Amino acid sequence: MSLTQRKGRVVIEVPATWMGRVKTRAVQTGQRMAPMADQARTVTAQRLEEARYWAAPRLESAAHEFEHQVAPKVSSMLAATAKRIDPTPIRPRRWPTFVLLSGLAIGAMGYMFYRRNAQQWTEHMKDSASDASRWVNERADRATESTDGLVSDKTNEASRKMQ
Repeated sequence: MSLTQRKGRVVIEVPATWMGRVKTRAVQTGQRMAPMADQARTVTAQRLEEARYWAAPRLESAAHEFEHQVAPKVSSMLAATAKRIDPTPIRPRRWPTFVLLSGLAIGAMGYMFYRRNAQQWTEHMKDSASDASRWVNERADRATESTDGLVSDKTNEASRKMQ
């Protein structure tokens, strides 16, 4: 049922079907609720704007706090996890370098000892050779003296016999 005014008269329309009656009631309710819906929309828009003004600085400060406090910890945790699960970790092997440097040091010391011993041996051999040649010269001198003495004795004896 709907009420309309036409030329100073009130006209009542009565719908013929049930659907028509429901439609008429919905239109009437919508017309009564329109001012309240407009007011609710306005209040809601104001409240949403106030909420945004309130929330924006808090969200920004929370983002900065998260960035400065939580993010570095999460980042380091993720980096450590990545290193742990890496299938080919690159770890420097220090023992081959240690063995190589130790071998070089031992070789250098051995070479120094060899050179020192070679010099000592050479000097010892020079001393021994000079001692040996001195000894040989002394023996040769003694042998010459003894042969000279024998020869002179024999020649003296032979000359005595001949006389």
